[in-house]
Amino acid sequence: MEDDITRLAVRLGERLLACGAQVTTAESCTGGGIAEAITRISGSSAWFEAGYVTYSNGQKTAQLGVPADLFPQVGAVSRDVVEAMARGAQARSGARFAVAVSGIAGPDGGSAEKPVGTVWLAWADGEQVFAERRLFGGDRAAVRRQTVEASLEGLLRLSVGENPRQG
Repeated sequence: MEDDITRLAVRLGERLLACGAQVTTAESCTGGGIAEAITRISGSSAWFEAGYVTYSNGQKTAQLGVPADLFPQVGAVSRDVVEAMARGAQARSGARFAVAVSGIAGPDGGSAEKPVGTVWLAWADGEQVFAERRLFGGDRAAVRRQTVEASLEGLLRLSVGENPRQG
């Protein structure tokens, strides 16, 4: 699985270098895992601008400008929040592409509406923002790993002009 993630990051880097673009990440449930996968690649400083780990709602607001009133309305694990996280990361970093994730990795914290494994992902390219809800299986590490992989896959698709959503 880690080799798959590294291969995705290498391909993303090649694509971003070819088009002269940079990417930024805004992460909650992955705790910096997407940025780690990217910076694992030698030379990633040419195409990786910044990574934001905003685990608390307060930091999502402080660092990324997510409106504080969204959290009581829709919750941190929601389309509106990850879209705002992606836009905020773009605005603050100046990167063309962004990915944002917020989810319930477990083993606790799930509900009937948002069970453990629920993750919202958002990808942005300029003014376009795409979001998708995914339900990953496995333990906490598996949910986080699948989220990193899905994030990179979506960025790669977006960087070649495709819809980043899998579903």
